[in-house]
This record gives sequence, structure tokens and C-alpha cells, in this order.
Amino acid sequence: MRIISGKYKGRRFEAPNSIQVRPTTDMAREALFNILASQRDLDGIDVLDLFAGIGGISLEFVSRGAKSVTSVDMNTECLAFIREVAQKWGVLSLQVLRQDAFNYPLHAKQKYDIIFADPPYQAQNIADLPKIIFGSNILNDEGLFILEHSRQYDFSSVPQFREVRRYGKVHFSFFDA
Repeated sequence: MRIISGKYKGRRFEAPNSIQVRPTTDMAREALFNILASQRDLDGIDVLDLFAGIGGISLEFVSRGAKSVTSVDMNTECLAFIREVAQKWGVLSLQVLRQDAFNYPLHAKQKYDIIFADPPYQAQNIADLPKIIFGSNILNDEGLFILEHSRQYDFSSVPQFREVRRYGKVHFSFFDA
């Protein structure tokens, strides 16, 4: 994987083969961040990355000037990898937490400008994530929630739903606060 833009543009990182994850592809990540950059200033924002995996989304937000990024995942190998990369690159604005990403929003004390969630596609309660996020009141008033999911989900009936973008097998649903 590579960082697409910003302070760490062009830096590459590869997770060990022992970590079984499905990271967002470079193509889909680049498209996502092109959309975000055209809609808002990413400099100085607070970001929550749920189901952070190996941290590609988190590190891209850091590279683009996010004030703080909180990466949440249950996989200790993934979290150790994110910490290792952050330490190697001298990243200070990244907090890495071992928590259940479905439960973290219910107890979070901080509010976020952008919340990104990329749950495992086989997770049973993906459809509950918008309700969890909007019920937890952790998204700032002008905030944005982005949910990465497979094609089997349709969130268009959620009141905060704005649009869905498709990039191969990757779907991003966007929700406004």
C-alpha cells in the first residue's frame, strides 16, 4: 500500500502476511480521498477510523493534515502494525485503541468531523452502523460518516444518507450529520 497525498505522499507500507485483512484498495482509497478533498478541508479535523485494519485510511488522513485520528480495531496484530508504522514515520496525531468498533461509538467522549468505518464484509450487523453512529452523538454538526461495504447493502432509506459511490467491489455510502 502507498500513501496517495500529503506529508507522507509516496511512502509505502506492507503488512506482514500473518495479518489477515482486506485493506481498501489504492484505487478506491484514492477515489475516496479525491471526493473528500473536493468537499472539505481535511487539515485540522478529528477523524475516527473504525475497523482500522492495517491503518491505510488512518495514515492517509494523518498525511493530509488531520489534527487527530483515532484508529479502532480488535486485532492486536493490526494495531501493533499501525503503531509500528506511526513510530517509524514519527506520527504523533494517531491514537490506536483495541476496542470493539461496534461498541466504541457508544462510549466515546470525543466528537469527530469524519467517521470512517470499514467492517469485515461478512460481519452480521453492518446494517446497524448508521444507527449506532447517529445514536451515539459523536459526529460534529457538519460531520460526515462514510461506510465501506459490499454491494449487498443499500442504505438509501437512512435519513442521513447522501449518496453511494462504487469502485469495483468497494462501495462507500456517505451520510451527513
